[in-house]
Amino acid sequence: MSLLDVQNISVSVEDKQVLKNLSLNINAGEVHVLLGPNGAGKSTLGNVLMGNPVYNLTDGKIFFNGEDITGESVDKRAKSGMFISFQNPLEIQGISLETFIRSAIQQRTGERVKLFQFQKELQANMKLLNMDDSYAKRDLNVGFSGGERKKSEILQLLMLKPKFAILDETDSGLDVDAVRTVSKGIEEYQKSQNGGLLIITHSTRILESLKVDYVHVLVKGSIVKTGDSSLIDEINENGFDAYLN
Repeated sequence: MSLLDVQNISVSVEDKQVLKNLSLNINAGEVHVLLGPNGAGKSTLGNVLMGNPVYNLTDGKIFFNGEDITGESVDKRAKSGMFISFQNPLEIQGISLETFIRSAIQQRTGERVKLFQFQKELQANMKLLNMDDSYAKRDLNVGFSGGERKKSEILQLLMLKPKFAILDETDSGLDVDAVRTVSKGIEEYQKSQNGGLLIITHSTRILESLKVDYVHVLVKGSIVKTGDSSLIDEINENGFDAYLN
């Protein structure tokens, strides 16, 4: 049984069609990469999978873990084991990074978090991501650099342990060292959770340490090519020109 089964979805925003008859199947443990030119609909797909109400699903269905989630809300999808990291993580004043993550775990599991074990795991994951311990007590993303915000997102991924994660431009704006650190966090998630991953990216640096199973090229709202990791090298060398028409 597939973990995520997207069946012939079409999506519009303010009466403009953005995705057209798109299908995608992701199994547990698989890493899928979504590439495409600007405006192709890559981020739209991520938002639709998570149930963002701004996007209007006009046709098709989405199944997660064997359940039809087409009409489910964002919070129900998150509780069922879905996760998304954003291109531009929001600042939230008045709630620390540590408190936010602990609350999110409690909301997802419905169980009280054991504080000692939680803090021990949090510190270990922050060390993995080269994050100073002080960030745990700071307001979520407030005053964080771009790199620290992205690390904060990967820290949430490691702590929440979702079954399926969508990483939307997680590597954008990061220097080489930060990309390596974020990649290490993603690799650790894969090893520890065997979760499914959909990585949406313009750059392929973040993929260098990951075993990629499938690569999809999205153009004008449709997947026009699917292949193995060799497709990444082809795109890096030749761009998207061969697929634009």
